[in-house]
Amino acid sequence: MLLREPIHIIGGGLAGTEAAWQVARRGLRSVLYEMRPARRTPAHQTDRLAELVCSNSLKSEQESSAPWLLKEELRRLGSLLLCAAQKARVPGGHALTVDRELFAAEVTGAIAAEPLIELRREEVTSLPEGAIAIIATGPLTSDALAQEIARLTGSGRLFFYDSISPIVEAESVDTSIAFWASRYGKSTDGTDDYLNCPFDRPQYERFVDELLKGDSVSAHIPEDATPYFEACLPIEELARRGRETLRFGPMKPMGLSDPRTGRRPWAVVQLRQENLRVQSFNLVGFQNHLKFGEQARILRMIPGLERAEFLRFGQIHRNTYINAPALLTPTLQLRARPDVLFAGQISGVEGYVEAIATGLMAGMHAAAVATGGQPAPFPRETALGSLCHYVSGADPSNYQPANITFDLLPQLDETTRQELRRDKKARHTEVCRRALVAMERFSEAVRVTTGPALDDTGGPPL
Repeated sequence: MLLREPIHIIGGGLAGTEAAWQVARRGLRSVLYEMRPARRTPAHQTDRLAELVCSNSLKSEQESSAPWLLKEELRRLGSLLLCAAQKARVPGGHALTVDRELFAAEVTGAIAAEPLIELRREEVTSLPEGAIAIIATGPLTSDALAQEIARLTGSGRLFFYDSISPIVEAESVDTSIAFWASRYGKSTDGTDDYLNCPFDRPQYERFVDELLKGDSVSAHIPEDATPYFEACLPIEELARRGRETLRFGPMKPMGLSDPRTGRRPWAVVQLRQENLRVQSFNLVGFQNHLKFGEQARILRMIPGLERAEFLRFGQIHRNTYINAPALLTPTLQLRARPDVLFAGQISGVEGYVEAIATGLMAGMHAAAVATGGQPAPFPRETALGSLCHYVSGADPSNYQPANITFDLLPQLDETTRQELRRDKKARHTEVCRRALVAMERFSEAVRVTTGPALDDTGGPPL
C-alpha cells in the first residue's frame, strides 16, 4: 500500500509539535501549520512553537504520583517536549517548572532542524482533502477553523473560561519581607525554590475584602456555558466561595515559617521563578480576570509586593474543546472520518503534559494509518491509555476537561486493595508499577526502529 503522507498537523503548540516529532521518528513526513505570527491569539505573546501561556509548571515530579507517571511514560516513549523541559528546567519544588523562553526555543529549534517536518506559518481554515490530518489547534482555535470542525463533526462548540497568572519583575519584590522556602523544606535539590510573601490575619482580611470588591473584566459568559475549569479558578471566584477558601487553597501557609517571627504565617502567596536568570516571578495559583488597574492596586497589598512591577497581568480567555466521547475512538481518531485525529486541549484534556501526551499518541497513530496499519490503543493500565479512555469513553452529556489523576486509572484488584488498604502511598506505587510494566510490553510490541535516533541520555537529539 502506498504511504499516505505527508501528514498534516494543524497547530504548533505542545500537542502539534510532539505529534510532528513522533511522525518524523517513524521516518514519515509531515506539514506542521502554525498561524502565528500572521494571526495572533488573545493569550500568546511570541511566534515560537510550544509557547506556554498560563503557567511555567508541568506539575509534580514526585515519584508514584499520577502526573509523574504520565511524564515517565512519555519519557520512555522518547517525548521531544519532555526532553526540552528537562533542558529548560528551573527550581520549582517537586514540580517540573521551566524557563518558558528557553523551553519554546528548544522545541522550535528541534522542529526547524528536522528535515522530515515542513513548518508553514499560515492559518488553516479547512482540512486538506484526502490527507491524514491531526487537529491540535489547542484551546484558542480560530473562529474559522472552529466552524469547520463543527461542520465536520456535526456538533456545536463547547468551551469554558480559563485565566492566567500575573508575573512580576524580580527586582521589584521586597526580600526583606518575602522569604525563600519550600513547604516542609521539600525541594528539587535541597535549595529553597519559592519566594513566599507572608500575611498576618489583618492583612489577609483586608486583602480578601478588596479582592471581593475588585472590578472584573466582563467575560461575556453565556448563561448556558460552563464558565470555569474547576482546577484553575480565578482567585476572586475562590474568594466568593468563603473567606477561608484562599487560605486553604493557593494561599495555604502549611509547612512554612516566617524567619522574621519564627511562626507560620496566616496565609502566603508563593512566587515561582520564571526563567533561569531569575528575572521574574509568577504568582502561583493567582490567575484572575480583574481589570489591570485593579490588579495592580489589589496585588500590591500582598506583603513584599508593595512596589511590584508587573510584566504581565492576569487575563481571561475562552478555551474551545470538542465533545470527544461522542466523536473520537480510543486512538483519538474521528469515528466518522478515521484519517482525522484530534490532540491536545481541543480534545478535552486539561494541562500541559496531557496535551503533550495526546500529541504523542496522535502522532504514533497517524503514522500507523499512513503506512496502512491499524493504530493500537494504549493499554488501559497506563496513564496514556487512561487519558484516551476518558476522552473517548466519558459521559458525552456531561463532558468536562480533565487532568491525569489516579481516578482515571483502573482500580487494583480486590485482593491487592485489601492488602494495601491502609497504605495509600503503597497503592499508588503499585498502580504506577503496573502501568509501567504494561507500557514496556506495549512499547516492545509497537517498537519502530526508523526515524531519528535518541541521544545518549535517552531523549530526542536537540
